[in-house]
Amino acid sequence: MKFKILIRFFFGLVLSLFIVQCSGSKKSIDISKEEEKVFNHIGRDTVSIKNDTLQYEIIIMEIGFNTWLQSIAKPRGYYTQNYMENRNRIYVINWNQRVLQPQKFDPNLYELQIQYDPNVDYGYEVNYKLYNYFIYFQRKYNQRLGPFAPRIN
Repeated sequence: MKFKILIRFFFGLVLSLFIVQCSGSKKSIDISKEEEKVFNHIGRDTVSIKNDTLQYEIIIMEIGFNTWLQSIAKPRGYYTQNYMENRNRIYVINWNQRVLQPQKFDPNLYELQIQYDPNVDYGYEVNYKLYNYFIYFQRKYNQRLGPFAPRIN
């Protein structure tokens, strides 16, 4: 009898934590007026992320991203390459999982998988732009691709 009560208590505790975790992940992100203006930008905006020695390239055609990268994002050198690589690994895994679940996640947001090999040194610039795209994307579309809030301050 005590064993059944203990199992129910444990199950209830786990379920409560899960509900709190899920509801906490939908919190809106504080967006400044300047950032909101960039998100509402209309026009063409293409950013190329590439490393010529590795023959690796990503082209981001997201309206407002280049403007956001130049005006809102932290400058180059603010984050270490190691920091951005660690975050990018987590973001890519979550991104790719969402691409494979179009019935659960908006297929207009998560269209294509990203091939990011954690054993390859893509260099600072690729990691900088990819990391900042993930931050931009999460902030603009109120998404969470990892356990931490997509902050810029």
